Amino acid sequence: MPPTVVVFAPSPLLTVTIEDRAGVPDIHVHAGGQAVWQARMISSLGVPVVLCATLGGEAGDVLGHLLPSEGVELRAVPVDSRNGGYVHDRRDGDRDPIAEAPGSPLDRHEQDALYELMLHEGITHGTALLGGPNSDDVIPAALYARLAADLSRNGCRVAADLSGKRLDAVLEGGPFVIKVSHEELLADGRAENDDPATLVAAMRQLRAEGAGTVIVSRAAEPTLALLPEGLQDGSDVLEIRVPELTPAETRGAGDSMTAGVVASLVQGAPVREALRTGAACGALNVVRRGLGTGGAEAIRALAERVELSDWKK
Repeated sequence: MPPTVVVFAPSPLLTVTIEDRAGVPDIHVHAGGQAVWQARMISSLGVPVVLCATLGGEAGDVLGHLLPSEGVELRAVPVDSRNGGYVHDRRDGDRDPIAEAPGSPLDRHEQDALYELMLHEGITHGTALLGGPNSDDVIPAALYARLAADLSRNGCRVAADLSGKRLDAVLEGGPFVIKVSHEELLADGRAENDDPATLVAAMRQLRAEGAGTVIVSRAAEPTLALLPEGLQDGSDVLEIRVPELTPAETRGAGDSMTAGVVASLVQGAPVREALRTGAACGALNVVRRGLGTGGAEAIRALAERVELSDWKK
C-alpha cells in the first residue's frame, strides 16, 4: 500500500467564481475549503489522499460529483445538515463576495459517523491531516481533541493546520506537524506581538505542549520553522525564504505549504527538504487562481530556490 494521507474535511464548500474572459462572464464551479485545497496539493505531489467529508443538501449533492479526482478518494458521510458555499465575482481583479453561506452544524449522530470514518481511515493509512471547518459552529473543538488523541494512540501520525481552541485541542495528540500563521498566534493570545523572538517563544511553547515541527507563516515575511527535538543541526529555528513571484491570488498559500510539508514527510523526505517543498507549494499557489493547485515539476524547480537559514536573535 503506497503512503497515503487521510484528510479531515468536516465542511467542504461549493464555490462559484465569476471571471472575465474577453469581456464575457466566465463561470467556474469547484469544490473548496481548506481540507479540499490541501488534498488537491498533496495529490499533485504524487501522494494518494483519502478525503473524509460530510455531504448534505443541494450543495452536498454537487460536491459528491466534484470532490473525487485523480489521486483523491472520497469517503463521505451523508448528512441532513447542509454544506456551505459562496459566489464570488472576480471580473475586476478583486474578489467581490456576492453571497456566502456557512455550513450547517452537524448533529450528534452525524459527528459520530464522521468521527468513526476518520478514525478508521487514519488507523488504516497511518497519517492524518486535520484542518478546520468552514464555520466554527459545524463541529466542536472537543471533537478534535478526542480525534487527535485516539489517532495518535493507535499509531496514526497527526498533522494539523488549526488555530484557537482547535489548535489547543489537537496538541493533546502530539501532532508531528503544526502549522499556524502569526496572525492566528496573536489572535489566540499565544504571542503579544509579531516580533520574531516573541513568535519563536510561542513556537517553543507549542512544542512543549506536544507538537513536533512547528511552522509559522508570516505573510510577506520569511516563514519560521521550529525543528523537532533531536533533529537540530545548528539552530533549531529556521527562516524560510521563497523566490519572489508576482501574486495572482494570495489566499491559500499557507494551506498549500502545510500540504507540501506533510506530503514530503510521508514520502520519507528529511524535515528540511520537506520544508523546502512546502514553501515551494505555497509560493506556486500565489501565482495561480485555483487554490491548492500546482504541478510537481514547477514545485521541484521552485524548491531548489527556497532558502533555509538559521534564525538568529
